[in-house]
Amino acid sequence: MNWFTCKIYPQFWQDYVSHFKDRQEHDLNKVRFVVFDTETTGLDTKTDCILSIGCVAINDLKVKVSDYLEYYLKQEQFNSDTVKIHGLLKEGKLTKLEEKVAIIKFLDYVKNAVLVAHHAAFDIAMINASLKRMGLPRLKNKVLDTGHLFQKTKLDTSKLHYSLDELSERFKIPLHDRHTASGDAYITALLFLKIVSKLNQSQGLKLKDLLRPVNRRGLL
Repeated sequence: MNWFTCKIYPQFWQDYVSHFKDRQEHDLNKVRFVVFDTETTGLDTKTDCILSIGCVAINDLKVKVSDYLEYYLKQEQFNSDTVKIHGLLKEGKLTKLEEKVAIIKFLDYVKNAVLVAHHAAFDIAMINASLKRMGLPRLKNKVLDTGHLFQKTKLDTSKLHYSLDELSERFKIPLHDRHTASGDAYITALLFLKIVSKLNQSQGLKLKDLLRPVNRRGLL
């Protein structure tokens, strides 16, 4: 049955949607942020697939290292060119989940949290592509991009886009486990908190201020 066409959605999707019934809290100390990253077979959101998902939560503007998610997905397609970046082989000894199972676990984990990522449009598009293959609508979560948030600081206006490496170096964040989904999620979480600290010097920052768009061009 095609859930999307018939508008009859499975219970896991109904459970996910139910978390959005309540009004979103705008006090940053009360918001649950989930910082996440995906490793993929490539950069084409239409044809490439997710290889791994890594998440870590932020509560009370602190990284909660015990509140995390990390899954590896079975590779239906294989791109040897990207192995040198993420190191994920088609077989190997890692326990891997079917795409559907991994996405269900992701939805159950994030619930209505505000999602945070670096170059977030790409990671969100990859999750949405997986949802589309499952016959489901797009993610409902609010999304923040650390690259866009950095632009709000006005610390450097010489470029439109900054890599995670560039901003990590600027804020003196060690690049531990770089190019793993969980490692990049943790690095991005530290970056997010440092940027928010810069923006919140007057202690009056709200979620709506972070969500307000900046003048920018391009998707990523």
